[in-house]
Amino acid sequence: MAEKATIARPYAQAAFELARDSQSLKQWSEMLAIGALVASDKNMVSVISNPRMLTADTAGIVIDVCGDNLNEEGKNFVRLLAENHRLGVLPEIATLFEKLRADHERSQEAIMISAFPVSDAQRDKVAAVLKARLGREITLRCETNSALLGGAIIKAGDLVIDGSARGSLEKLANNLRQ
Repeated sequence: MAEKATIARPYAQAAFELARDSQSLKQWSEMLAIGALVASDKNMVSVISNPRMLTADTAGIVIDVCGDNLNEEGKNFVRLLAENHRLGVLPEIATLFEKLRADHERSQEAIMISAFPVSDAQRDKVAAVLKARLGREITLRCETNSALLGGAIIKAGDLVIDGSARGSLEKLANNLRQ
């Protein structure tokens, strides 16, 4: 069976193009996020994957659970996915859609994991450095993890910058072994 991302890609691309052309990227992000939550619920997974369910019934259940969070285009998208037996890849579609949106808007989410809470000034400085390095608007989310001992780890897409005390000690240990 093909990977879920391979199956989801054309649907994410089509949703993105529709959202971009109608200038409703934010609304589509929200609809797909709700749909992804619904489709990944363990009870809904059994409904979606039930071969005895009619596709119209399955789509109707998903649409009903999503409620007012879907506009008519969103409902039609759910119906299309149900007809093609692709409701199960809705979480992957949402993820790929967000990547397409971020590329279009030249933005990126980054995570900074530090041993101690970070001040607003430190957060702004890290975001500015990442913006200069990546050439994108940065949304920086901060988390704390006392296991780091000190310093921070920054993750932005495929980029990982390990400036933690633990990471430095591990680098030193590897260098001493060689």
